[in-house]
Amino acid sequence: MTVGSLLTADLVITALAVAGWLGGGAASAAGRRPLALGLAAFALLATLARAVTITALARAGWWFAAEKVLVAAPLSLAAVVVAGPRLLRARGDIRSVAVPLLFAGYAVSGGLLVTVLHGYPASAGVGLLAVAGVVAATALTWRVLGRRPSRTVSRAALVVAVAALVTGTGLTAAPGAALGVPHDHEYPDARAVGEPTRRFTLTAGTATVSVSGRDVAAWAFNAQVPGPELTASVGDVLEVTLHNRDIARGVTLHWHGYDVPNRQDGVPGVTQAAVLPGQEFVYRFRADQAGTYWYHTHAVSDIGVRMGLYGVLVVRPAPATGVDVTVPVHTLAGLPLPAPRTEPVEAGVPVRLRLINTDDTTHRYALAGTAFRVAAIDGSDLRGPTSLVDTAVLIPAGGRYDLVFTAPATPVALFVDGRAVYSTGPVSTATGAWPVLDPLTYGVGSPVPWSRYDRKFTLVLDRGLDLHGLLPRYAHTVNGAADPDIPPQVVRLGDVVTFTIVNRSLVVHPWHLHGHHVLVLSRNGVPATGSPLWLDSFDVRPGDVWEVAFQADNPGSWANHCHNLGHADAGMMLHLMYS
Repeated sequence: MTVGSLLTADLVITALAVAGWLGGGAASAAGRRPLALGLAAFALLATLARAVTITALARAGWWFAAEKVLVAAPLSLAAVVVAGPRLLRARGDIRSVAVPLLFAGYAVSGGLLVTVLHGYPASAGVGLLAVAGVVAATALTWRVLGRRPSRTVSRAALVVAVAALVTGTGLTAAPGAALGVPHDHEYPDARAVGEPTRRFTLTAGTATVSVSGRDVAAWAFNAQVPGPELTASVGDVLEVTLHNRDIARGVTLHWHGYDVPNRQDGVPGVTQAAVLPGQEFVYRFRADQAGTYWYHTHAVSDIGVRMGLYGVLVVRPAPATGVDVTVPVHTLAGLPLPAPRTEPVEAGVPVRLRLINTDDTTHRYALAGTAFRVAAIDGSDLRGPTSLVDTAVLIPAGGRYDLVFTAPATPVALFVDGRAVYSTGPVSTATGAWPVLDPLTYGVGSPVPWSRYDRKFTLVLDRGLDLHGLLPRYAHTVNGAADPDIPPQVVRLGDVVTFTIVNRSLVVHPWHLHGHHVLVLSRNGVPATGSPLWLDSFDVRPGDVWEVAFQADNPGSWANHCHNLGHADAGMMLHLMYS
């Protein structure tokens, strides 16, 4: 059973226990003895079963079980201790155990609410607040059912409530003071640029585009979705002039996966101001990384990218030979892009398919009709890629895979989530049952290039109630805080840095660090054994623990965030800063 499955099972078991205790208490208050005893017995078993899931989660890592061990387990124990003996002694009027059963329901509910509304990290204030809520609800229930709580209970409720207020709830104070992100953009360019050799102009504006025969309202670069494909050769100096015609909330250009100097990274409020209607901004950088990349707005990016403000960037080491095809996958107004296309290719011709996932969620790609190799991931060539057949690949949000093969005499087709998007002729193949490639075991390994690590950071991804803004929100959090209250990660030039990224939420978080590629060291405690994987986008699935490393060699202030852009907008963004 995976850790993600354990997290889900624990929540389900807890919800069932809550329903059983509260249902049993209500049935008891109504004098329905068999129903009350049945529900209470079920709740007792479910509460005891949590000991198994909590123990398993604690063995997987303290991150997954902290508040369950420190808050939920003591509350569950109190529920069993208070309600259990009274159930065994319930010989007469079943209504006499109504309050103990409801107390048990409140206690287990308190632990559940701490997990759902607060999560990681556990704190004394949150625990006391949960206890205060349980005691207060129990006292209120006593009054409603016509029984006056004892002075001891009343005093206990008051003491716990005051203690919770004194220590703080943990929901209204950030776990650490977030340092301000600099906005003066004074980091020097790390590379000499020189005069441009490739010039492009992109104009952002509202547009109507045709998708699958339907007219769709979009935001577009140069009135097309995706925007123009920008191409260069290694050594070129690119100059891209961005105009904003009428995107009211502003636009920028972020070069996804391309490790540009900081001032060219296109993050509003960090490396530049958003380009407002009528304004322009000029980006200039040297093309010194060959590979497959893409560009997109980083201003209101959740909406802007979804509406169509994205395009492809390809840098080649030399002029292309054979067939070189880019396949940027996107969903616009619920309609899939690109439209299917068929291009016959002569047998023996080398083919490279550049697969780009510009959506917020993972896509499944399957190449049918030929053996192939994964030549590169996220713009970095793989070492010793072997031939694959009848194998699918999963590409995270923002990620890119380059597939290469020699065209056979028979047709070949690329399927994305079962839909053919590119083919050389008619292919009818079911790919749904194909195994999925694990890139951590693919190719030929080599030693990690560092013998020491100077900085180590842990990022625990979760959900929680954020009360720091004008309105409360159910945020996606990192280490218990949400943007802009997440403390930045501060490094020095030359540091070798490790990230341990833990996902204790129930959804996938595709992680993306700007300005750097990270080397995958391990996933869930298992070292990477294949080709060195230098990634800029990778899926951290529920229950996953990734360990990655990089050298701090690109000074600046860099966004570090979930590339499900809705999650980033809801708080899951922090910054890497050079001191």
